[in-house]
Amino acid sequence: MLTLPLLIFMGLPPNIANGTNRVAIFIQNIFGTAGYKSKGMHTYPFSIYFGISALVGAIIGAKFAIDIKGETFNKILAVVMLVVMAFVVYKPKFHTEIQERLTGKYLWYGIIAFFFIGVYGGFIQAGTGFFILLALTSINRMSLLRSNVTKTAVILIYTASALITFAYYGKVNWTYGLSLALGGATGAWLSSRWAVKKGDGFIRIFLIVVVLIMSVKLWFF
Repeated sequence: MLTLPLLIFMGLPPNIANGTNRVAIFIQNIFGTAGYKSKGMHTYPFSIYFGISALVGAIIGAKFAIDIKGETFNKILAVVMLVVMAFVVYKPKFHTEIQERLTGKYLWYGIIAFFFIGVYGGFIQAGTGFFILLALTSINRMSLLRSNVTKTAVILIYTASALITFAYYGKVNWTYGLSLALGGATGAWLSSRWAVKKGDGFIRIFLIVVVLIMSVKLWFF
């Protein structure tokens, strides 16, 4: 919700900003997946099944994002940011059933759901994590921890296809993308400690203010 509009405000055309943003997301999820695996946490093979389904959808979504007009994309992004912000502020409850449902029809329900999540993620990415958690906890009844492990792997897989698609059409600024990845990693390390001191309430207020300002700018300017 923050990095994509920031890249647009820095002067990148919306479709290039969208592609450039995937560089940081891809690198972030490489480290996230590796971190979970180092602790013995994985959901193989289900993360692969869902990831491949999302990968196919992401190619479709990315191609649509490349072809859409910049002004139209900015308005869609403004609306999406407000919707996702509402999820962050009101924190939806996720099911945390112990008995997982990862076979038979529930496996196929998940695969179908992840195809559409992939289409959305390939198109815009913002808020995809919430939709993945909702799908995994509601359809497949994964615990929140295992859902997060799966989410990281799935995003890594489908972001690879989205990034390749954007790069193929020349819609990635690699200098900005790698700088964003490095800055995001450094900033996350520092701000995570600062956020603990300031508290969850302060972070939500900060997010609301910034997202509202960015949404207004995207829509009207």
